[in-house]
Amino acid sequence: MLQIQENISLKPYNTFGIDVKSHFFAEIFEVEDLKALFENELTKTQKILIIGGGSNMLFTKDFDGLVIKISIKGIQANENGAQISVKAGGGVVWNDFVNYCVEHNYAGVENLSLIPGTVGASPIQNIGAYGVELKDVFESCEAFEIKTGNVKTFNFNDCHFGYRESIFKGELKGQYIITSVTFNLKTEANVNTSYGAIETELQKRGIEKPGIAEVSAAVSHIRVSKLPDPSTIGNAGSFFKNPVIEKYEFADIVAKTPDVVHYPTADGKIKLAAGWLIEQCGWKGKIQGQTGTWKNQALVLVNHGNATGSEVYSFSEQIIDSVKSTFGVTLEREVNIL
Repeated sequence: MLQIQENISLKPYNTFGIDVKSHFFAEIFEVEDLKALFENELTKTQKILIIGGGSNMLFTKDFDGLVIKISIKGIQANENGAQISVKAGGGVVWNDFVNYCVEHNYAGVENLSLIPGTVGASPIQNIGAYGVELKDVFESCEAFEIKTGNVKTFNFNDCHFGYRESIFKGELKGQYIITSVTFNLKTEANVNTSYGAIETELQKRGIEKPGIAEVSAAVSHIRVSKLPDPSTIGNAGSFFKNPVIEKYEFADIVAKTPDVVHYPTADGKIKLAAGWLIEQCGWKGKIQGQTGTWKNQALVLVNHGNATGSEVYSFSEQIIDSVKSTFGVTLEREVNIL
């Protein structure tokens, strides 16, 4: 049954734990609930914000509009030989989906273990970690069009995936709500252990020929050792994107800082490690008021208790200015600022 609530605290619904309120709030469990909601006159007059796990946003003030939390569940798998098509509801917790795939020996998402958020948000951000991106396993998604109330299917080419980008963050931003995602996975794993941290962890465990369960466990261990648990200390994971620069820009940096951490990209550019840049500027583990950077990973900004969104945002500005003046590189926030 669709319910619209008023003056609801959003603290339980954002992993930063920022205590702001939403004027109106509705939780959606079925696609039919979405259709009913957008037939309500309230949606014609209010600003709309869609949230899943609330893991990629920073609230700097109360939201004067309608927050819609997507909680559509369900996972269905369709096996066709070595190919597996797995469809998951937009409200499924991302790591629950990864665990489901690992338990059923469906390979492809094991490197994305423990990324916070929900399945429905994963294509929007084109989430990625340890050499794998969402687009590598994406088949299609179903999305509710706010303007018409129709559900449309988006295939891979429709989504215009880029580094932490998609059409849903670009030209179609705010026009669709992803209700389910279908993934193209495999029963015969070709595991990706190219990131050094995974290889090192597997070696520590004495594993020479890992399967997807071993890779998932290694990735989970690495993430837990580096990243804080949002249930104990508020954070949104990586706060900044890893900057991608041209080779001539990189030549200037490496001439001054030969040990700069970097990775070549498929299109001939260079990706820098934002966490490394921030750490070199002295920000790792820094505490300022109620906010700061995480002690084990400078890329993560945290809420030490009662930080406001504005406090966190101001702190991030200082980091951006510091990295710019030291390396000539402008960091871009990965989280959505509201």
